[in-house]
Amino acid sequence: MSPPGAEGTGGARFLRVGGVPLHVRTEGSGPVCLLSGGLGSSWFDWDLVVPFLTPYRTVVRFDRPGYGLSAPEPATGRPAPTAAGEAGRIRAVLDGLGLREPCTVVGHSLAGFHVEAFARLHPERTAGLVLVDGSVEAAARPYPAPGARDLAARALAGAATALAVPYLLGPTVRRATARLSTVRREDLAPALLVRHCYRTGRALRALLRENGRYLDTAAELDELRSTRPLAEDLPVTVLAADDGCRTGRTEDWLDRQRELAALLGADFRTTAPAGHLVMFDRPDAVASAVLDTR
Repeated sequence: MSPPGAEGTGGARFLRVGGVPLHVRTEGSGPVCLLSGGLGSSWFDWDLVVPFLTPYRTVVRFDRPGYGLSAPEPATGRPAPTAAGEAGRIRAVLDGLGLREPCTVVGHSLAGFHVEAFARLHPERTAGLVLVDGSVEAAARPYPAPGARDLAARALAGAATALAVPYLLGPTVRRATARLSTVRREDLAPALLVRHCYRTGRALRALLRENGRYLDTAAELDELRSTRPLAEDLPVTVLAADDGCRTGRTEDWLDRQRELAALLGADFRTTAPAGHLVMFDRPDAVASAVLDTR
């Protein structure tokens, strides 16, 4: 029987969280780990990692509102994304699945903010924390007028959708972005799913809203770091992508990742050659970082 609020059977289902149907996938067996993707990501961006994990872990993936197969947030009346809100969404997904044991939370890029917030706000539910090339913003200062910025993001997405911009360009932009984010220079996601998930305005609206709140979310996490410490015995890993190029940009990024690891008291690892979409270039390294947490 599906947990209350869940629809569907097998590994994929729709779970209603905060009134929004979210696409959720559960696979494997063993201790629970949850994988959360970065800005604009969908569940299938973890496809290459999952087979390494399922023999040893129960793997949970979900699409935030507007991404993948999840429904969008209502057009009005919902607050802009926050770190605490996304941490609460992760907990609600796990609760809806009936998975109440401590969980290893894994966040890529922007979702690193979300899973770290989860670990700080819900330490009793956190078994490990893994940041996969996570976003880093030291001493972030948000731009003013957050409400107006969110309204502008919604309006821009609405105007672009009315002009069919996502339908015409969404999958192409997704493909180009993925190619630039891997050393392979290719998007390994299934073409049919990319077309289905990125031709609609819901993904664009979600992306613009999250991007518009990026510095706000970073600043919120900075505040949590000063008020809600991580559990002393929590295993934390920072996995940084090294593209193998000894450019100033690469070295600066690796330095920032080392600083993040030092701040969190984390195990610092690099994997090379890999671009920002580490899950495509080195899924084995991502899985190893998860499996080594406990």
